[in-house]
Amino acid sequence: MKAYEFAGEVMADGQLKLPESALAQLAGHHAVRVIVLVQDTPEREEEAEWRAMAAEQFLSGYSEADAIYDTL
Repeated sequence: MKAYEFAGEVMADGQLKLPESALAQLAGHHAVRVIVLVQDTPEREEEAEWRAMAAEQFLSGYSEADAIYDTL
């Protein structure tokens, strides 16, 4: 199985628009397997707060005595 990577766009009507260069590589009748990767949406404020709280709680167990391990 070969893999081709290229950017595309999902149109308002739900169709996937592919660049001409990609279509040229896929010319002919081929069965394909499609994997769609989309840009992450910005975190919602609540998710960002949870991440900040988790990091704060994790780092609260760190003491100055542990700094010796930072030089290893």
